[in-house]
Amino acid sequence: MAGKPKLHYTKGRGKMESIRWLLAAAGVEFEEEFIETKEDLEKLRNDGVLLFQQVPMVEMDGMKMVQTRAILSYIAAKYNLYGKDLKERAWIDMYVEGTTDLMGMIMYLPFQPADTKEKNLALIIERATTRYFPVYEKALKDHGQNYLVGNKLSWADVHLLEAILMVEECKPDVLSAFPLLQAFKGRISNIPTIKKFLQPGSQRKPPTDEKFVAVVRKIFNI
Repeated sequence: MAGKPKLHYTKGRGKMESIRWLLAAAGVEFEEEFIETKEDLEKLRNDGVLLFQQVPMVEMDGMKMVQTRAILSYIAAKYNLYGKDLKERAWIDMYVEGTTDLMGMIMYLPFQPADTKEKNLALIIERATTRYFPVYEKALKDHGQNYLVGNKLSWADVHLLEAILMVEECKPDVLSAFPLLQAFKGRISNIPTIKKFLQPGSQRKPPTDEKFVAVVRKIFNI
């Protein structure tokens, strides 16, 4: 029997957090080996296990997988969270790319200069409420189903819930104009595997703070 997937990354959200979310939603237990110093990262690079010298890296099914998108699509396909045909997969990909763009803006916010943070935070809220959330609200309204694609849980749903919770950390009432997304959030949050991941003590990571920013800058020399 294959062992649990092993995730190599820092002790924060970053690009690994969506991978943690997807594995947890699929009910897959995983281990984490944290990169806590520049030397930890150098060791991985010197061992030749990072294809492009970068993390995230996930050891899974005999592979040492890198590149966030490749890892996520492998997990989605393996655990039947990637639609039933090519068209459904295309829709899942489009929705996921949208939430990835939105979450990327939030991910980089703590690393930005203090004098630009307020402006960028306002831009995140503006984009969430005018560009991204209306698309998902309309999708749910148009087909009247509980999930974004194919009326069953997919990677797109898991990713959207992660994005909603991240935006709510920036502005708690951000869903006030989106009743279907409010209901969606409640439904997806109550799926047993996801509910477990949202409980205190899970492998979900907290929002990035200044202390963690300093650690990341040191490890990655940025």
